[in-house]
Amino acid sequence: MTRPYIFCHMQTSLDGKIIGNYMETPEGRAGSDWFYELAFGTNAHYKHQGWLSGRTTTDDNFTHYKKPNLPKNPPQVPDGDFIVPTRHTKYYISIDPSGKLGWETNTLTYRDTEAHVVEVLTDRASNAYKAFLREKQISYVLAGKSSLDAGLALEKLRDLFNLQLVMLGGGGVLNWSFIEQGLCDEVSVVISPAADGAAESPSLFETKAGLSGDAPVAFELQGAETNSSGAVWLRYLVKK
Repeated sequence: MTRPYIFCHMQTSLDGKIIGNYMETPEGRAGSDWFYELAFGTNAHYKHQGWLSGRTTTDDNFTHYKKPNLPKNPPQVPDGDFIVPTRHTKYYISIDPSGKLGWETNTLTYRDTEAHVVEVLTDRASNAYKAFLREKQISYVLAGKSSLDAGLALEKLRDLFNLQLVMLGGGGVLNWSFIEQGLCDEVSVVISPAADGAAESPSLFETKAGLSGDAPVAFELQGAETNSSGAVWLRYLVKK
């Protein structure tokens, strides 16, 4: 398989949660700033061409659970992928198997980073949704029939968009499914010295029935750094 190098880059609380009230503390905000600088800053450690998240993460941060404004009686769209030329050098890739995200434009802005949107769909996505994406000039690739073929999706990201280095920024479920399938090469975690104890908050890695299991995976430490806020940055290679 020819695919990009994938690194999972996340910020967590001291108890391993990826979202929560801890992020509003000074320590949480400082950790978030360090997380951003490492992957998106002027002198970023990771000089990636795009980052990839799941549908829930996308809704939480960018589309805010809006419903797509689907066209009425759309024509049958052509088979296959839909690639839009863009001036942007960064891509935001959203795993959206059924086609549910309510995009309003074909770009997004994360702090001072602008990116062209790419949707990863399966054959469950409707003709109307694909017509909606075409109207918005949003690129999409098809990867899988009833469920996501993550390996195929990554191959297409490399072949169609020339992505060599991609950041994985799930959802704990998405993060773990990529690791379990051997599709993640490196894990980078900025741990903020804060926690809120919320039991319902998702963690860095999570299983989901029918999607992933709990077979253990080991990691090889590559680096550990601290900064003045008390945050710790850990880098691991995923042992195959």
